[in-house]
Amino acid sequence: MAEIPDSHPRKISLIARQNLVDAAAEGLLAASAMIAHGRGEAFDYLLGETTSDSARLAIREMAARLMVASKPAISVNGNTVVLAGHDLIRVAAIVGCPIEVNLYYRTPERVSGLLSRLEQQAAEVARGPAPEGWQGDWSAAVASVSLLGGSPDDAIPGLEGPRSVCCSGGIGGADAILVPLEDGDRCEALVGMGKQVLVVDLNPLSRTAMTATVTVVDEVSRAASILLSEVVAGDAVPTNWDNTKALEESLALMARASP
Repeated sequence: MAEIPDSHPRKISLIARQNLVDAAAEGLLAASAMIAHGRGEAFDYLLGETTSDSARLAIREMAARLMVASKPAISVNGNTVVLAGHDLIRVAAIVGCPIEVNLYYRTPERVSGLLSRLEQQAAEVARGPAPEGWQGDWSAAVASVSLLGGSPDDAIPGLEGPRSVCCSGGIGGADAILVPLEDGDRCEALVGMGKQVLVVDLNPLSRTAMTATVTVVDEVSRAASILLSEVVAGDAVPTNWDNTKALEESLALMARASP
């Protein structure tokens, strides 16, 4: 990719696109991954490619619920690993939870490839500095994050086919799951199991957004960065969250951006 000058107004977006293109060439992403990303970008334009105050409140709620959960877990797909893997590993290290690769279009090759990418990212995170404000043995905290998905031993009731499988040490046993870029069917199934489902979705009208316990209407890498700051601070407290109201606020913001 040609060098993009810092002055380019969409430099971050263009780099994200190229990272997805490269990951697709490595066989890490489904054929529809770029379509899903482009659909999300369209909604992000309406947000001005910035994190709204409503989304920040949702991220804070998400952090609070992860921190107080008995068995939190983070579920990732290909796009999430590529776009936000490093920060989600940092979040998992602080929260003390596993990360599970769980794919809509599941193949052994993609799961293995994404786990390898996560292992690489975890090594990079461990070598780097601890998040500002966090105290402790950072490399040990990162090493404690279990990376799951290669050997599923559980299933999500109500789903069929490969996407129904999961790991009992991750999604299967979790009481609160952070699931960026989720699909509606699985979100509904996880909520039906009595789990808190915390999602990041740029489309406030999607079934995922409307079904989830807490929905962050924001771009996943921005949301992950802010979530990291919130879990480091550790002062967020769960509230009587009104997800419908939060989605309405996001829709109103997008409507105001329309000509």
